[in-house]
Amino acid sequence: MIALMFAGAFSLAFTLLLTPLFIRLFNRLEWGQFIRDDGPQSHHTKRGTPTMGGIVFILGAVLGYFFGHLVSGEPVTLSALLVLGLMVGLGLIGFIDDFTKTRKQRSLGLGGWAKIAGQAVVATIFAVLALSFPDSDGLTPASTAISAVRDIHWLDFAVFGTIGAFIAFAIWVNVIVVSTSNAVNVADGLDGLATGASILSVAAYIFIAFWQFNQSCNNALIDPANEYRCYEVRDSLDLAIVAAAIAASLIGFLWWNTSPAQIFMGDTGSLAIGGALAALAILTRTELLLVLIGGLFLIVTGSVIVQRAYFKITKGKRIFLMSPLHHHFELKGWAEVTVVVRFWLIGGLFVAVGVGLFYLEWVSQ
Repeated sequence: MIALMFAGAFSLAFTLLLTPLFIRLFNRLEWGQFIRDDGPQSHHTKRGTPTMGGIVFILGAVLGYFFGHLVSGEPVTLSALLVLGLMVGLGLIGFIDDFTKTRKQRSLGLGGWAKIAGQAVVATIFAVLALSFPDSDGLTPASTAISAVRDIHWLDFAVFGTIGAFIAFAIWVNVIVVSTSNAVNVADGLDGLATGASILSVAAYIFIAFWQFNQSCNNALIDPANEYRCYEVRDSLDLAIVAAAIAASLIGFLWWNTSPAQIFMGDTGSLAIGGALAALAILTRTELLLVLIGGLFLIVTGSVIVQRAYFKITKGKRIFLMSPLHHHFELKGWAEVTVVVRFWLIGGLFVAVGVGLFYLEWVSQ
């Protein structure tokens, strides 16, 4: 608990107090946001606002995690390092994309396939490491089974053999990582929208991982008669600590990112957040539950897919005035802050249902 509290406190203080320094630095480097001409007219006033703010909360989360362990004296774990590694790795892909945009002053940075290729490389490295280095109890950070609120043993890639399981698991991880990181990226279109929604989603894993720690199968206090209710999750307490560091870092960043935003997270931040969410879902064995915990991101991304499909099928007609969905409501006359707050509420409801189902499954056992 000491590590969790100090990690969160440091991360919050870092982003809350030091973001203004990064804003001035990014202004000096001319890392300003490029605004599409075909977007809502109200967004043109945001042109030149410092971007790549993801650097700030990535640093805050990483430093906060290690500070918490430094104070508590507890050792770092592979599971938490994997979460941070996937977050930083995808943040680097996003940084390259953002840097290309600012240098060329156009809305497109890396090509779509180039970005996905970079995400796939990072996700594959994560997948290989997550199935390696078993602890003294024989547990690796992840398992080859698809999970919902815990591993679903009849959906285990192990049926394909050792090599086949590694390949199938790597493909599965790529699907989760690429879809989640791009979903957060699509939702990052209004001041504070993705940041606030991400705080709620990441915070859910603080509760999930801490509950798994209390109900761990390795906990000597667990009644042997109730072992079917315990969780086989490695380093669950440290997963709660790293989730706390990330969530707290985002809270501090939101102070400066809320409307009117003084800094944007950019692809650097949105891809990193998506990576962190994907890693937390995989390592807490709650992969399918991520559909609910990240429900808002799913809806926003779905609006883009539906819009494009309908446009092609009907040869030019549209369902929404503009996609992603938040821009549709902007063009209908909703104030930006109204859209953001209402989307936060929707995201919070999804998170509440997701965490509720997680706990309900345990109670039902």
